[in-house]
Amino acid sequence: MEVNSPNSATVSFPFPFQPYPIQEQFMTELYRVLEDGKVGIFESPTGTGKSLSLICGSLAWLRDFEEKKRQEEARMLGVGETEKEGSQETDISTPSTEPDWITQFLSKKEEMDMKNKIKEEQLRRKRREERLEQMRHNNQLKFASKRKREEDETVRLLQLSQQMLSSGGEGPALEQGEEELVLVEYESDEDTRKAATLDEDDDDVEEEHVTKIYYCSRTHSQLSQFVHELQKSPFGKETRAVSLGSRQNTCVNDEVRRLGTAQLINDRCMEMQKNKHEKKVEESEGKKRRVSRLTCPFYSYEQMQFLRDEVFVEVKDIEQLVSQARKVKACPYYATRYAIPAAQVVILPYQMLLHDSTRRASGIRLKDQVVIIDEAHNLIDTITGMYSSQVTGSQFCQAHSQLAQYMERYRSRLKAKNLMYIKQILFLLEKFVGALGGNVKQNPNYQKVSQEGTTLKSINDFLFYSQVDNINLFKVQRYCTRSMISRKLFGFMEKFRTADVGITMKESTKPGGLQQFLQNLNHKDRVEGVPDGLQDAGENGHPRTASPLMQIEGFLSALTNANQDGRVLVQLQGTVAQSSLKFLMLNPAVHFAEVLKDCRSVVIAGGTMQPVSDFKQQLLISAGLSPDRIVEFSCGHVIPPENILPIVLCSGPTNQQLEFTYQKRDLPEMMDETGRILANLCNVVPGGLVVFFPSYEYQKVILDHWEKTGLTKRLSVKKKIFQEPKKASQVDQVLSEYSRIIKLSGQPGGPLTGALLFSVVGGKMSEGINFSDDLGRCVVMVGMPYPNIRSPELQEKMSYLDHILPKTNGVSAGRVLIENLCMKAVNQSIGRAIRHRGDYASIVLLDHRYSRPAILAKLPQWIRNSTEIKPAFGPAYSSVRKFFQLKKTISVPPT
Repeated sequence: MEVNSPNSATVSFPFPFQPYPIQEQFMTELYRVLEDGKVGIFESPTGTGKSLSLICGSLAWLRDFEEKKRQEEARMLGVGETEKEGSQETDISTPSTEPDWITQFLSKKEEMDMKNKIKEEQLRRKRREERLEQMRHNNQLKFASKRKREEDETVRLLQLSQQMLSSGGEGPALEQGEEELVLVEYESDEDTRKAATLDEDDDDVEEEHVTKIYYCSRTHSQLSQFVHELQKSPFGKETRAVSLGSRQNTCVNDEVRRLGTAQLINDRCMEMQKNKHEKKVEESEGKKRRVSRLTCPFYSYEQMQFLRDEVFVEVKDIEQLVSQARKVKACPYYATRYAIPAAQVVILPYQMLLHDSTRRASGIRLKDQVVIIDEAHNLIDTITGMYSSQVTGSQFCQAHSQLAQYMERYRSRLKAKNLMYIKQILFLLEKFVGALGGNVKQNPNYQKVSQEGTTLKSINDFLFYSQVDNINLFKVQRYCTRSMISRKLFGFMEKFRTADVGITMKESTKPGGLQQFLQNLNHKDRVEGVPDGLQDAGENGHPRTASPLMQIEGFLSALTNANQDGRVLVQLQGTVAQSSLKFLMLNPAVHFAEVLKDCRSVVIAGGTMQPVSDFKQQLLISAGLSPDRIVEFSCGHVIPPENILPIVLCSGPTNQQLEFTYQKRDLPEMMDETGRILANLCNVVPGGLVVFFPSYEYQKVILDHWEKTGLTKRLSVKKKIFQEPKKASQVDQVLSEYSRIIKLSGQPGGPLTGALLFSVVGGKMSEGINFSDDLGRCVVMVGMPYPNIRSPELQEKMSYLDHILPKTNGVSAGRVLIENLCMKAVNQSIGRAIRHRGDYASIVLLDHRYSRPAILAKLPQWIRNSTEIKPAFGPAYSSVRKFFQLKKTISVPPT
């Protein structure tokens, strides 16, 4: 397909079939945004081929961009040769007003400038042509340099251990393998320049990054779906693409995979790399005793380079990549990172791209590159959650005791700077527990808080409140990162938790106090205060937990944000162990600004992006982006307008006005009216009818009421009733049975007339589940799912936005936020029904407040354009019945 570009040139968009008009519009606008270096917000409903449009539009631009660069280089070279020849054939008859020596000087200067420009272009071209060949050599240099530094560090550590052991009397003797737990000498404050120089040296041997597109999505399955679309596209054979994933998703070492949690897998992977080099050092030192340590057989540079080359042979998703890695016995995690510089498309989870330190560690460079963030409706929440942090009193106490034990064990072997920073961390932990009203010397499970409640403080106020304002948190954070103290501490606790003999400790002043509490933490089946995601069964059957200090490091890092960008919530409840400190990130734009600053262009795309004001105000304009750089695009659906019937219903069958506010929704007459509406809809809606309630609490209240009044029994006569399960593991089972009943009801003599599914907005079935065709012929939204405005976090967010953003049509920014959160949830839920061109469904919004123009404007365009407002139930029922009659479905008179 060919369309006219903004510059009146013809742009070719290869497509696997004849694209829909909305796909042509999408690709044309996307091409324009990338060409002009702007930031685009693109909305294209699910089922309209959004992924394929993104692929063909962006790769067509990349193809043309690279061709223009080649043509420009050729033109510059041609111009240089032409001007050189022209300078030799200057018309000597033309009189010159300048002296000869000036003319000659200018001529020579122009000639030299042109020669330099030509040489520069030739050099750039040569470097590009030799890029793939140079990568192996460059990475070998980098790999060797990194290995040399690690070996030097290990030698120094072993020498230190030998000196300590030979000196005698300086602390207890170290057990086998324990020397790796001791912190090495820390000199980062003085060696910052040296480290920067080493980083620059590493950059010198790294390969130049070609212009590329970073494609990000939220989940692993969405990324796999994108890869499959890329494989089927016209660009699938010629594009160099690589998929990135975490160690948890890409590790092929079964011994490491069995650890389960991401943090444990990361730590074991790095430890095994280190062991590989430490073994060589011990042999070179001529030791008779060789320590047998586990090394990773897949961490082979030659095999990883071979796998890197295989990545570019054809586009692969993570599963295909892991399968290939097992065959060639190479690590896909590192092989894919070697492939980033030469790749044209990099496919990755957007958490990996949006988190600054993760981005740098992965080798991702955004300078002058293109970033496409798909499924971006939760982007603000993702960034906010990524840079927020919460730590319980139990975790603070556990980390304090572990670190105190570590310091006692290795005090004589630690340099002064290490001891200084450890004491500072212990001081911080003690004060943080004090801020919760506790004492680190006592069991936090038995320390009752004086008064329950939540107090919200600015960062500076919290630092004064907890009496740690005299500590340089930036230096402490840098120390934690560079010394890897949390990993050392985790190894320390792992070693002595599973050992037969415990760590030598000072006797506790109170029996059954903190030491007994910590001993219980190490041996009972469930660790208090540690998230389930950080637990894993160890060799002795007891749970293995990542050190709580890792979680605390995130909290310390959060406290280094600017005072106005976040708040600290002091949450006191029950005991000190149950209480917590939570950092709430209020300004996600400060972190997204780094992406906007570096990239040539950023595209934020999704099936449902309305309302877009949140993205514009909170992410883009707040990050300093000029409004004229922002482009909005929203396309319709591929379905014909007659295939969708959205209705705002203001009143029920008995003329009871529908208003599901907190004050009115529990009234018996309101719940009865809702039941009557569903009973009538069950008469005319074929297949599946999906009902969304605003919360689990209200779903329980209204279903219990219907059970008492007998409505549930009457509904079950017409459609089999299903309810969203409480456990995520049961979702597939419920959906499978729901689907089976609907298929049976479509057959002659089948039972009932379909099924009725009760779900919750924001629950397990409001996002990611497709109710296509007969699975969702009608979606009913009961009320408006406003968030809990009493939440301290939400109140502070509203106050923050009121302070930094202007009013919109007289409405405060905080109030706009509440409406936007509500309508985002609604849009995600009602968009579950229409999934492809031949699909059709009715959408019924039960609440008269949906008829307000400001609320209607926040619906997706393809729904808003067809929405009918029905003040009374009769006309609404008639429209629904006629809609399905036209689709040649069943029709039953109303009750």
